[in-house]
Amino acid sequence: MQTVTSADGTSIAFERHGEGPPVILLHGGSSPEYWKPIVPRFADDHTVIVPHRRGVGESGDSAEYSLDRGVEDVRAVIDAVDGSPVLFGHSFGGLLAVETARTASVEKLVAYEPAVLVGEYRRQADLASRMQARIDNGDRRRAMKFYVREVIHGGDIDDLDGWLAEWPPWPDIVALTENVVRINRAIERYRLPESLDVDAPSLLLTGTEGPPHLRDGIRAVDEALPDGEFVEFEGVGHGGPTEAPDRVTAQVRSFIDEKAASVPNGDD
Repeated sequence: MQTVTSADGTSIAFERHGEGPPVILLHGGSSPEYWKPIVPRFADDHTVIVPHRRGVGESGDSAEYSLDRGVEDVRAVIDAVDGSPVLFGHSFGGLLAVETARTASVEKLVAYEPAVLVGEYRRQADLASRMQARIDNGDRRRAMKFYVREVIHGGDIDDLDGWLAEWPPWPDIVALTENVVRINRAIERYRLPESLDVDAPSLLLTGTEGPPHLRDGIRAVDEALPDGEFVEFEGVGHGGPTEAPDRVTAQVRSFIDEKAASVPNGDD
């Protein structure tokens, strides 16, 4: 485990696997363990960097949190890496990847269903406060169940307890409940600009079974990006990178390996 110091002095930990051009994997509301099925699919020919988000895993924490602070943490990791990295983020990590790519030098940007809320859903979003109410009532587990139902299943699942019994992060993820509340506050405050000034080529990924509000969000991000490719996986939900790791990895690898198209120099 290695660490870097973010702009406000907080220690940010990151794992390093493999050797080659750098790929940075940014996790969402779960832990860095989310990327466990993905790491070996890149580590043979890439240096895979897995940061631990502030307040999660081996990273330090602070009393205040914001999206800007999260971007500062990612930039600190980028500065510690040799070469211009590919940023690959999932959910809130996808939003962090998009926002970081606006100000940092990255080779390419990949985001699976970044946590961007748009339209009427954003105007009415209150997931953070509804989770906090359950925490205040002494039921952190119920707060996390509510989060999972809304974010992973779009609020619609017949047997959540049965699904959770088969979901590897459960029940350990309950330990992250307060951290998840604060990232959802950051998500709810975020307003997607009409244009995202990202110079790097971008790949946006979604699944046909993902929550409707995040599928709306990623299409809005696609419209705002100047150089974006959009891919939808049939039959895959919000957990795409771990639900269908072979399909997702193949798509990301193809994108990473694409060479920039040659641009005429104007001499003709």
